[in-house]
Amino acid sequence: MSTPAAASAADFEEHRGRMFGIAYRMLGSAHEAEDTVQDAYLRWSAADRGDVEHPGAWLAKTVTRLCLNRLTSARARREEYVGPWLPEPVLTSDGTLGPLDSAERRDSVSMALLVLLEQLTPVERAVYVLREAFAYGHREIAGLLDITEANSRQLYRRAAQRVEAPRPRFRPDPQQWQGLVDTFMAAARNGDVARLETLLSADARLVSDGGGVVSAARRPVVGRDKVARFLVGVLDKYAADLPVALAEVNGMPALVFGEVAVLVVEFGDGPDGLVTGMRAVLNPEKLEFLRRQLSHPGRLSGPGW
Repeated sequence: MSTPAAASAADFEEHRGRMFGIAYRMLGSAHEAEDTVQDAYLRWSAADRGDVEHPGAWLAKTVTRLCLNRLTSARARREEYVGPWLPEPVLTSDGTLGPLDSAERRDSVSMALLVLLEQLTPVERAVYVLREAFAYGHREIAGLLDITEANSRQLYRRAAQRVEAPRPRFRPDPQQWQGLVDTFMAAARNGDVARLETLLSADARLVSDGGGVVSAARRPVVGRDKVARFLVGVLDKYAADLPVALAEVNGMPALVFGEVAVLVVEFGDGPDGLVTGMRAVLNPEKLEFLRRQLSHPGRLSGPGW
């Protein structure tokens, strides 16, 4: 490889993580984010370096614009999606989606927020993601999207208002996660509905995404009693013999059932640690990226109930 080509590749790799992080938050899909980064590489390889003053800004703009193009077709596909749509789960303890060292950064990759972002127009989503997750200033965003700074501010305000619905904010530390999830899983595996109900909030909600490919609830299951009974029944029927491990998925504690399902657990704001929501991804097409992550040793923890 020639020296200029090597330098070009090095510049791209330096910014790969941020590009993937932007694309995933924009698209809610890890495999589409990978494809987008690859498309950006092709454009980078063909670009005249004399026209590129700041590689990071050039690549961020390219990825964002590619995502805007993809979102138009993605919206049409999701309108035809069978059952609830959830983002593709991603293990985040290894920094795949960038540092998640604050509540705001964790929130930027949470399934709860990514589902809410589906309400936004593509440009609103771009502005919100760049501002909230990557702390871009409105002048920078305006340059990336070829809009005015005033328009960027207006789009951000509109987007923030639309996604400011209540969502889980309580973040137990990893040791608390282990204790809470151990208790939760033991009750579910033992068929102890009464015990399970004590761990759920009154308005607990479970959403499952099978995409019409595998069996899953076509509508959210809502209410402490219904969620407890549904979980006990599903685990007994489909997951009795599957190994289960604890992982951090999209910044939240999650249970990984072999390579066939992921259950993200959301806790309420209070210190009681009640589970307010669960999001189960069962569509095998959405688990491909996570399965590749799992192929690396040491990614999971937990006793393997």
